[in-house]
Amino acid sequence: MRGLILNALRREGHISGEELGRRLNVSRTAVWKYINELRKKGYEIDSSSKLGYFFIKGPDLLLPEEIAIGLNTRVLGREIVYREETDSTQDVAKDLVERGAKEGTVVIAEGQTRGRGRRGRSWSSPHRAGVYLSIILRPSLKPFEVLQIPLIAGVAVCRAIESVTPLKPRIKWPNDIILGGKKVGGILTEMSAEIDRVDHIALGIGVNVNTQRSLIPWEIREAATSLAEECGEYVSRVRFIQHLLAELESLYGEFVMSGFGAIKEKWNAFDDTIGSWLKVSGVGNEVEGEAIDIDWDGALILKQKDGGIEKIVSGDITLSGYGKGR
Repeated sequence: MRGLILNALRREGHISGEELGRRLNVSRTAVWKYINELRKKGYEIDSSSKLGYFFIKGPDLLLPEEIAIGLNTRVLGREIVYREETDSTQDVAKDLVERGAKEGTVVIAEGQTRGRGRRGRSWSSPHRAGVYLSIILRPSLKPFEVLQIPLIAGVAVCRAIESVTPLKPRIKWPNDIILGGKKVGGILTEMSAEIDRVDHIALGIGVNVNTQRSLIPWEIREAATSLAEECGEYVSRVRFIQHLLAELESLYGEFVMSGFGAIKEKWNAFDDTIGSWLKVSGVGNEVEGEAIDIDWDGALILKQKDGGIEKIVSGDITLSGYGKGR
């Protein structure tokens, strides 16, 4: 109901409580109560006995009713679970899955106290500065195909960044979003699966949108950045999420229908890895070589100094101090 009232206020300008109630089939008292709820959430709504209610501006919050206005998706984000603060949106998503949450359900938090990235690392989540969300997916995939999901999400994040800023993001395999050589976002995929099929995926996405440099932990400050820091102006988090969900739904649908082939070409357009001489760790023995491609499974293909080919499905990559490089 709050969303319907917001739509009417934004569309009509001044509108009386009586007219709002008539359109929404509720009493003037109910309209007044909803208006007061919106005001408590930070919406500025003027009222006049002669002219009625008038929308002034909304808060900088990732409220479901804000995101729903202008969201161009059929499935992703049609159910949004909002938290002012939580340990991790991934944990909330897992709880929702156990209660039967539908595919496309999105968990969004203004801040996380224990946000996490790949391989158990923490993800800094300053309050009302970035975008921290998890998306529940229930694809008909084999477990090995899940490797392709963060690559698809990476393309969606880059496209969303390009839609709301003049910036040109890149992707460092498998899941880092890069601007000017610094990390601005990351993707985490956690799944529940049987031997031959995936039950569900919790796709976590974190992006530093308006995160000030002073809010970035000192130990990673030189290696991380935000959209606002790079483009020099405030970036609407609501608009970014709307574009992100629309891009991801389109790419995900294409992937489910036609496979990874078409997505691979789109990933290559944002690639910042192929052609570099890399060191890969966290996979047992350290591996070094030139990144020559990703294969149709989404794995990274390395060509070693002796000409041997190594297929990498996970690990941490860094530029090596010698070899071909860029």
